[in-house]
Amino acid sequence: MRGLEARLGVQLFREAARGVALSPEGQHYLQRITPALDVIGEATEGLADAPAGRVVVNSEPVFATKIVIPILAKFQQDLPGIELRLVGSNDLADLDRYEADLAIRYAKTGALDQPSDLLSDAAIYPFAAPGYLKDDKLRPTDLLERPLLRDRGPNIWIDWVRHAGFDVEVPDDPWRMRAALALEAAVHGAGIYLGASDGTYLDETAGRLVRVSDVGFKQGSFHLLTSGQAGRRKAVRQVRSWLLEHTQALRSGKNQPIG
Repeated sequence: MRGLEARLGVQLFREAARGVALSPEGQHYLQRITPALDVIGEATEGLADAPAGRVVVNSEPVFATKIVIPILAKFQQDLPGIELRLVGSNDLADLDRYEADLAIRYAKTGALDQPSDLLSDAAIYPFAAPGYLKDDKLRPTDLLERPLLRDRGPNIWIDWVRHAGFDVEVPDDPWRMRAALALEAAVHGAGIYLGASDGTYLDETAGRLVRVSDVGFKQGSFHLLTSGQAGRRKAVRQVRSWLLEHTQALRSGKNQPIG
């Protein structure tokens, strides 16, 4: 690298708090040569019979647990040469620092500030364990008298009431569980869970949860982001395509099998 800097007559790197970073000249140089590197990388990987290597996917825990993990065995069958390392975290990876190859991120409104693929825009409904509401003639507003659990913050029960057109006050909610814990609490009969039907699909089909109201609304969506550098790898591109293919039902607005 020092030889390249001497030949170009510019400093490509500078000292930074965590080691070194690209200088403005280095960033400009990288932007100019990136298309050529992409072509070289694609041509090189194209010689291989099948994609291989490790691909790191960072995801919100509920999406990872309820959507990706249940189809992980199928992934291993379809792409046996790729080691998929799934990281569930509410603090999603910084792709610019190469902390992951792919990241699944939630956007409450609109689109993310960088290119991404839509994974799911499933609507939000209230769910409970079978038999939790023994009276099937309950009014929708009667749900608010039960322990209220929810997927996302702030209190989306207020949004549910507004979309339903009810003129009632939502009980105070000074404390909430993490989404994954709230969902499990509802499965075990501890309250009514308000969340997106993508995360509840498997529990519904297994009979562990039932939808207790047809009043629903859409708020936000999950997106798949690809690291610019990692996106040049064939294995990463294959994982991206596989995830988009096997979550297609989540973008249809229907409760269809995933996988």
